[in-house]
Amino acid sequence: MEILAKIFGSDVRVKLMRIFLFNQDDAYTLSELSDRSRVPSAKVKKELLLLFSIGLIKKRPVSREVSMKKKKKIIVKKTHETGYILDQKFVYLQPMKTLLTVASLHADDTLVRRFASAGKIKLFIASGLFIQEWDTRVDLLIAGDELSLTKVDTIVKNIEAEVGREISYSAFETSDFEYRFGIHDRLVRDILDLPHVTLVDKLGIEEQA
Repeated sequence: MEILAKIFGSDVRVKLMRIFLFNQDDAYTLSELSDRSRVPSAKVKKELLLLFSIGLIKKRPVSREVSMKKKKKIIVKKTHETGYILDQKFVYLQPMKTLLTVASLHADDTLVRRFASAGKIKLFIASGLFIQEWDTRVDLLIAGDELSLTKVDTIVKNIEAEVGREISYSAFETSDFEYRFGIHDRLVRDILDLPHVTLVDKLGIEEQA
């Protein structure tokens, strides 16, 4: 993130660019972008003006349903707001997407270390987004002892805020994973049969696969 922030001017700008580039068919309101990037609305608004001025994004009206409580009743109200979406005619679209992907998403030991506090990792497989394979079902597969699914989810959400895209993952206790592996569970087989990088394998899964 630090290198990209220096190239593009700020880490906020990089986060927003990733959101648009990796979710090119989705439009977001100012508040949605603030929540997703975990950046205050004022800073997001400033960067949106710049990205709009260079033609990377364009405006699109969006409607959202908002639930409100009134006199003990839940009322659903439809709101109409200004949304922002990637302009797919932007001249440097593909080079920029490639740069933001390669420079920030690495299937390496650094990625594994981010999950160290979640438990005793026995198996860690990266796929999908982390190796630029877009047709896989899962981006991360994690198995371990005393695994805290809450911590895993929190770490994944932090990474999502950085990369601007939802991450699909599966996390299992070691015994549960070994059972699924033994019965040739479809999800597990799909991950192992499709392109992936195994970063931790204390279970000898690759030898058995």
